[in-house]
Amino acid sequence: MCGIVAAVGNIDTDKCQRMLHRIKHRGPDDTGEIRRGNVWLGHQRLSIMDVEGGHQPLTDSGATTYLVANGEIYNHRHIREDLGHELFETGSDSEAALHALIIDGPVGLARLRGMFALAFATEEGDFLAARDPLGVKPLYWARRDDVILFASELRAFDEADRPLVESFPPGHCWSPSGGLVRFADAIPAHVRPARRAEEAGVWDRTLVKAVRESIVTAVENRMMSDVGVGVFLSGGLDSAIVAAVAAEYAAKNGQSLPTFAVGAEGSSDLEAARVVAEFLDAQHHNIEHHEILMSPQDAVDALPRAVTAIEHYDPSLVRSAVPNLLLAEYASKRVHAVLTGEGADELFAGYPYYHEEPFTDPDALQAELVRTVGELHHLNLQRCDRASMAFGLEAREPFLDRDVVELALSIPPEHKMIGPGIEEKKLLREAFEGWLPDSILHRGKEQFGDGSGAKEVLEAAVRNSPDVAAAEGVELRTREEAGFYAIWDRELRGIRPEATLGLFATT
Repeated sequence: MCGIVAAVGNIDTDKCQRMLHRIKHRGPDDTGEIRRGNVWLGHQRLSIMDVEGGHQPLTDSGATTYLVANGEIYNHRHIREDLGHELFETGSDSEAALHALIIDGPVGLARLRGMFALAFATEEGDFLAARDPLGVKPLYWARRDDVILFASELRAFDEADRPLVESFPPGHCWSPSGGLVRFADAIPAHVRPARRAEEAGVWDRTLVKAVRESIVTAVENRMMSDVGVGVFLSGGLDSAIVAAVAAEYAAKNGQSLPTFAVGAEGSSDLEAARVVAEFLDAQHHNIEHHEILMSPQDAVDALPRAVTAIEHYDPSLVRSAVPNLLLAEYASKRVHAVLTGEGADELFAGYPYYHEEPFTDPDALQAELVRTVGELHHLNLQRCDRASMAFGLEAREPFLDRDVVELALSIPPEHKMIGPGIEEKKLLREAFEGWLPDSILHRGKEQFGDGSGAKEVLEAAVRNSPDVAAAEGVELRTREEAGFYAIWDRELRGIRPEATLGLFATT
């Protein structure tokens, strides 16, 4: 996990270095840069895979191609076997992306399974930038007449360039010769519900088993690390499932599993997380559970940092970001990577509004699930990435594994609808019966900002915020949102809200 900066065109090295320095928090372990002709690549590294040998920019044995990458390529071992181990000089998973692009060109992006934003260059001046299909890892760009600039975060850009900054679209690559090209859809075109309700009936054990196995595999793949992995444990169903699978994996490999929970004293999240940790520890004897108590003053003090870190002012994201930031600050001193439960609600219809009109119609529900999964990159994923990377901590989201996404969205939407005796995410709960205590397996949905106790404190903190002149086209819906926007506007002066909200056109 890292931060990247790239430029192609009329290079201003000082500007590029300034941009890289502004995202040093994303990779505090190492800094690397290289210029070749009209291309500049920069990298801030958080050392997780091949700590000693994974310095970036990566290059091939002939030093004719270069790559900087942010993220993880989870199938890098398979790519090594397919392309030939003799090509590889490091144990870095990012080197798989380098050789895939050397051998196949942009088509090589299709080989990569994981979360990534990358920039690739050759000695001859060729250049390519790309972002993973779901946009799990961030990438922004600013297109000037004489230079194109890329960076992992909005704050990286000079104020003069900020009005031009846009979110680089997920599943796309860009090169000077080919322009912007889609190489993968967030939701593959072939993913459609397998059968209608009248044909599907009640799900069978085969489907339950498939859901469980896909999630187990996704979690195990994300335990990949040379420096240890923990779990953010809110006590909700999704993070508890991740923790249960990770604990099983850690026990089989003779490892302990650190889990981290945050909340106000007596908050429901802290209590539920403690129940999960004690249950798993009794089964596996390998849980190291950590609780971070958040006082009202802690939440208020963290608010400006949280808004600045997540580069967003949406109230639901900010409420979640404050405890998330405190959790990341603590966890980063103990592990380099954590697993989270992001994505499960969007895949299995966990939010209450999914079960209200007009989404009581199966086709409408399916369309909304597909839409919200596709928009995660500028909402919950943006909050999750920035809050953790503010302290050089990598967050990994097993539920957003491509196989899990494809399976979940191929399930008839009728199987995700509630009814008499049928709670939300029943299929997911059934898949992990016996893995968790019943009280957690059937715990109702509670937003992170609510369960941690942050919501009321933050609403009060900005209740008397002064009126704010919002940018054109920005509608501030509540006094709370106006207060968060004022912080955002002060800290990210010059950035257009569209860059945060993902509303720019992609052509």
